[in-house]
Order: sequence, then structure tokens, then C-alpha cells
Amino acid sequence: MTAQSLVDSREIALPDAAATIALGRRLGEKMEPGDVVCLFGNLGAGKTTLSRGAIEAWVGAAEEAPSPTYTLVQTYDGPRGELWHVDLYRLKQPDDAWELGLEDAFAYAACLIEWPERLGGQLPRDRLDIALAPDGEGRMAMLNAHGAWREKLGTI
Repeated sequence: MTAQSLVDSREIALPDAAATIALGRRLGEKMEPGDVVCLFGNLGAGKTTLSRGAIEAWVGAAEEAPSPTYTLVQTYDGPRGELWHVDLYRLKQPDDAWELGLEDAFAYAACLIEWPERLGGQLPRDRLDIALAPDGEGRMAMLNAHGAWREKLGTI
């Protein structure tokens, strides 16, 4: 493995919702149990849209994927196991996330986490951070890989 293949970060222009869903699909195709993807961005930035593409790829079919804003967690079964879609926006303190079983999910499921900053410094070391920000009529995705995700990032 060369140093060049260990990509740490990259930016991807997403001109519309279809491009955001397509990035999510590519992500969902590469995720495995134990993978954690943290989605950063303001309200309406596209976190749930990107998640819908990843969920579709995970389960292998179109799937109605509501935002877990009120339920906090939605789970999906796919051929590779379970995927958790988590929205931490309404958490009052970081420790509340552990009552959801998030620590166990980090070990056996793939996880998409919206509003991961609500966990404070308790994010897993191995993770992919995706920050979504407005960019003209579309948005820009900034991907930053940590730990084991450094090798995988180049395949997305």
C-alpha cells in the first residue's frame, strides 16, 4: 500500500439532490458492519438525502427512509447486516446516546449519524466525516477519513 493510496480527504461537488443520493449510494455500497459515517451540516444541508441513497444501496432496493429526527434511530436490514440511521439533533447531552445502544451498534452494525457533534469527543476513532454545505444551487461534500476509513475513501 503506497502513501498516495491512503487518501485523508476529498471534496465532491453535488449540483442537485440526485447527485447527493448518488454519493449516498456509492457510500452504502462500500460500507460494512462496524463502519461509522458522521454527517455534518446545518438543517436542510442534505444529510438525510445522502442517507437515503446509502440506505437504498445497503438494503439493495428502494426503501422509504424517513428522517429519524423524532425516533432518533431507524434500523435497516440488508445482506451485509444491520444499518443504523441515527439523528442526534434532539440529544440534551452526549451520554444520552449510549442509552440508545449506540456503542453496541458501533461494534456490529453500519452507522450513519446525523448531528454527530452532539456526541462531543466520544466519536469512534475509525470513521468517515462528511460535511455538507451549500454551494450555489447545490452543495459541496467535504469527506475526511479517520483511521481505517483512510484506505476506503479512495474507493468512493
